[in-house]
Amino acid sequence: MGLLYEPLKNKMKRILATFAVCVGLSACHASAKDFSGEKLKRLFAEADGDHNGQLTSEEQTAALEQVKKRHGQAWKTEVQRLFAEAAGAETFVALDSWNSVVERQSQPQSKTTQRLVMRDGVKLATDIYLPSGSGPFPVIFSRTPYHRTKYNESAEGFTKECYACVVQDMRGRFDSEGENLPFLACGWGEHQDGVDTIEWMRKQPWCDGTVLTIGGSAGGITQNLLAGAAPIGLKAQYVSVAYTNMYKDISYTGNGFRKMDVENWLTTNKFDPKALAMTLAHPSYDEVWKQVDTSTRFEHMNVPAIHVGGWFDMFAQGTIDQFVGRQHRGAEGARGKQKLVMGPWTHSIGKMPAGELTFPNADKVPKNYQHGRWFAHYAKNEDNGVEREPAVAYYVMGDLASAGAPGNEWRYASDWPIPAKEIPVFFTAERGLSMLRPLTGRRPLEYTFDPADPCPTIGGNNLAITRGPMDQRKVEQRADSLVFTGEVLDKPVEVTGRLLAKVFISSDAKDTDLSVRICDVYPDGRSILIAEGMQRLRYRYSSENPQPLIPGNIEEVTVDCWSTSIIFNQGHRVRVMVTSSNYPRFDLNPGTAEPWTDTGARLKQTNRIYCDEEHPSRIMVPVIETKRK
Repeated sequence: MGLLYEPLKNKMKRILATFAVCVGLSACHASAKDFSGEKLKRLFAEADGDHNGQLTSEEQTAALEQVKKRHGQAWKTEVQRLFAEAAGAETFVALDSWNSVVERQSQPQSKTTQRLVMRDGVKLATDIYLPSGSGPFPVIFSRTPYHRTKYNESAEGFTKECYACVVQDMRGRFDSEGENLPFLACGWGEHQDGVDTIEWMRKQPWCDGTVLTIGGSAGGITQNLLAGAAPIGLKAQYVSVAYTNMYKDISYTGNGFRKMDVENWLTTNKFDPKALAMTLAHPSYDEVWKQVDTSTRFEHMNVPAIHVGGWFDMFAQGTIDQFVGRQHRGAEGARGKQKLVMGPWTHSIGKMPAGELTFPNADKVPKNYQHGRWFAHYAKNEDNGVEREPAVAYYVMGDLASAGAPGNEWRYASDWPIPAKEIPVFFTAERGLSMLRPLTGRRPLEYTFDPADPCPTIGGNNLAITRGPMDQRKVEQRADSLVFTGEVLDKPVEVTGRLLAKVFISSDAKDTDLSVRICDVYPDGRSILIAEGMQRLRYRYSSENPQPLIPGNIEEVTVDCWSTSIIFNQGHRVRVMVTSSNYPRFDLNPGTAEPWTDTGARLKQTNRIYCDEEHPSRIMVPVIETKRK
């Protein structure tokens, strides 16, 4: 018996070694570029050590267990399916049958286009990509305003992993009927196009009832809206660079109209002009905005999701808010099952440089937070540990000019925000920054903003214009800018979390803006933008009910500068610039307490910033206290 066992054991070793090398060829889990029918044929020849043209059930079982151990349940399931199809009614896999199965497996995946009928009769152009094999399959679903055919390659790649893939033109876009207005039919309102499409998919013989969604930017926004409708069958999402609240995250950030990004996106992509007109007609947060504000629906959201964003993305804070909202306020199925990834990126995830800086080890999302493992777990029940990964992966930026400087690395945490000590850093009348509360009796600093000569945008959280961390020295010398610079740091300081500016201001106008830019000043003088914020003062109390300023009255105004993570290195300085415009990122404030119009009145606005004991203007900084060794 021992003599018979040794050759079999050696054959097993050869089979398992071959599978360890070649299992990546599995059509249901490998990427499209790895799949090769010829390599699968060679796999059989190498596994068949005695060259009898057969693989026994024992050989198959041993190989499958090794596949599972090394590569997970999804790999095992697909190889097992191929074995079963080749064996038919037999217990062994014959060479001829194997080659036949591989030939069929290697055939191009099928693609069809249908015009799906929504609940109001509108038809949406929808491409369906199906893997080879009989199915049914889990479905990866994407909706886009950019034409569904642009996603051919991605969709075909998913079919190689044994997912059906459905890509749909949004309502009114390209081959889809309906009004050409962005996002209004994507959520839980009168029209629910995503919900209707999922309901249709789940009735198809090729769908196993499980639907996953993926997409970035507009493709991420429609996912967040879909989650708010809580459709049956939606099991998991992978959302990149998307807003939570259309009003505050993109259209009226800080209640100032995001002029360049909004106008450019709507006009360049040829949406109905009604979309821009509607945006301009609603400068306050009202019922129009509530129907596309996903924060009002967190309690209904019931699926796990990974949320990917960038510190310099136009939706940076919206990405964080979506994670926090679902993680802590979501329904069962969502609460506690979200992941957040924040990298040093602009709107292009993994793309370097970002602005004028190139961060190391930032060319992709960390491996354990990519969509493949996420979907394999929730669609194919693969126990790959993805749920046990830390809830948050975030990149801590640092000095890029000094070798060995702290930061520029990925860190992981169980939640957001990261525990930090909120420290006030005060403006001084001498245009400095101080940890000490300012003295009484200091005179305010004054500047005049002229709408005819606005302070220009240089980088930041933009889409349509220059974006990312960029040197601000060109604008820091302007007469309508107040610049406050701290002393040279004698040790590194880590700032991770949300930055707020609390500024005491008076104006001679009925309305004005506060624009705040926070910079990391390098020893060579570069003043690199790290975070920024805007606040339109007539909305200082409420986004819903604007109130004009009382000229000359001193008021404390909070400017949200969103979140970041950076280590200001030893030898650097922190700088804060305060002005009343950031154009063309934002529209201009005419000073009349009315929205800007090209023909309306516009006034110069003389503004005073107070830096005394009774009026301590400051930034609130979330400092991570370094543990002493």
